[in-house]
Amino acid sequence: MPTEPETDYDPTLGEKFIFVTGGVMSGLGKGITAASTGRLLSNAGFDVTAVKIDPYLNVDAGTMNPYQHGEVYVLKDGGEVDLDLGNYERFLDEDMTFDHNVTTGKAYKHVIEKERAGDYLGKTVQIIPHVTDEIKRRIREAADGHDVCIVEVGGTVGDIEGMPFLEALRQFSHEQDDDDFLLTHVTLVPYSKNGEQKTKPTQHSVKELRSIGLQPDILVGRCDDELEPKTKEKIALFCDVSTDAVFSNPDVEDIYHVPLVVEEEGLDEYVMERLGLDDRALPEDERDNEWRELVTQETTGAVDIALVGKYALEDAYISIHEALKHAGLEKNVDVNVLWVDSEEMDDDHEERLKGSDGIVVPGGFGSRGTEGKIEAIRYARENDVPFLGLCLGFQMAVVEYARNVLGLAGAHSAEVDEDTPHPVIDILPEQYEVEDMGGTMRLGAHETDIEPGTLAESVYGGPSCTERHRHRYEVNPEYFDDFEGEDLQFSGYSGNRMEILELDGHPYFFGTQFHPEFRSRPGRASPPFVGLLEAVLDRPDTDVEAPEEVQA
Repeated sequence: MPTEPETDYDPTLGEKFIFVTGGVMSGLGKGITAASTGRLLSNAGFDVTAVKIDPYLNVDAGTMNPYQHGEVYVLKDGGEVDLDLGNYERFLDEDMTFDHNVTTGKAYKHVIEKERAGDYLGKTVQIIPHVTDEIKRRIREAADGHDVCIVEVGGTVGDIEGMPFLEALRQFSHEQDDDDFLLTHVTLVPYSKNGEQKTKPTQHSVKELRSIGLQPDILVGRCDDELEPKTKEKIALFCDVSTDAVFSNPDVEDIYHVPLVVEEEGLDEYVMERLGLDDRALPEDERDNEWRELVTQETTGAVDIALVGKYALEDAYISIHEALKHAGLEKNVDVNVLWVDSEEMDDDHEERLKGSDGIVVPGGFGSRGTEGKIEAIRYARENDVPFLGLCLGFQMAVVEYARNVLGLAGAHSAEVDEDTPHPVIDILPEQYEVEDMGGTMRLGAHETDIEPGTLAESVYGGPSCTERHRHRYEVNPEYFDDFEGEDLQFSGYSGNRMEILELDGHPYFFGTQFHPEFRSRPGRASPPFVGLLEAVLDRPDTDVEAPEEVQA
């Protein structure tokens, strides 16, 4: 009789785990709280990784509208994931993989495939233990080899789709030693009309957690301001934790200040003590202080960058916002991102853009807003305004030049206009027979060769670069000859695939088929974004003092 286990779950993988749940409402900042905790542990000398749990049935975030969950973040291995993975990469400065994102769709799909293959040996396949073991397996395998794994459970306690994950978490807590497991619960602490900090939402949220067998070890209160001592005491009393385990996470001007705020609250020391890590931590005077120095440095002024897109939502372009911020940190300037709706550009685009010091046209899909993006690119080209085009922005720069310089009337992308007489942008050959939408684009990290003596070589400081991609369309090889000898040249390529363009004689006109924003970090800003800011600061009408470059 076969003796194989029902699952391949191995409860010995991983070392220390911090689970982060949320209550009362979504969007409170669980991800930033988790990422900030990880940043502080990393400063103390620990190898930290993170897992994001998304309790939706989608296998990944690739087919989601940005209005649902913000931008689709792309990992080096091509995983299309929730934007919180981007925060983890930026805060921890570690490249994640698709295995660091666990969704309901992923877990159920794998269990069903195993059932169809007969791997469960005739057993009735159930949520417990099969799905919960699958969830735990994924978490442990992502954590293997790291000192600490921080696991953010998306959604809020009480959501029906999150129940299998919370049950897996409950089981997890019993499998670990007490000093290897920590549960942090982030809740809203609102103000009443008379200005009192109200604890009842937190009490009810914790009550919901305890009803399924989970007792939080740490409570983090999200509030406009720091929690008052009496508020902390009341939360501790009614939620059965010590007052020392209640922490404030107030609103701050910049998310990169959150690690500093929770450090001042003592969150990192409490976490290390509870996990038995305090004896292994670096002495305080030897811990990495680069983050604090970087995000608190004095700036010499501010520049305005127009972001021309179709989603009136910052989260839809969060990595671009952050990449601009990182470039600003490197050049000692604040970057104000001005939202410009590409759908409203047709009549007054010059008025909308003339106050900006530089222009970024981001990626995207579909026809909506493309003509406005083309007009913004034309404005940047004709008026010597520093310009950066990303993915679709790169493609629309090709379209704009084809129309207005090469004289190819009606030139467009075949994605936008199937009947265009000049499809200067066409579908990738390997995409012709693709029918499924999810996970089928050209995704992930690919190397680009760079032409010597070009702006691209100056920007990247070498003969090649490796950046992340997410596209189905490319510059049509049939039109390469039309661009030969023109001011617009392709200075980066991958085989016969054009990856970078630039414009001779322009202060900074740079386009990339890839998404450099996904690899940008505080202290390690993306080269194309740094190049954009350098060109902006070189403009005679930019009112900023000469910047001092930060060595990260």
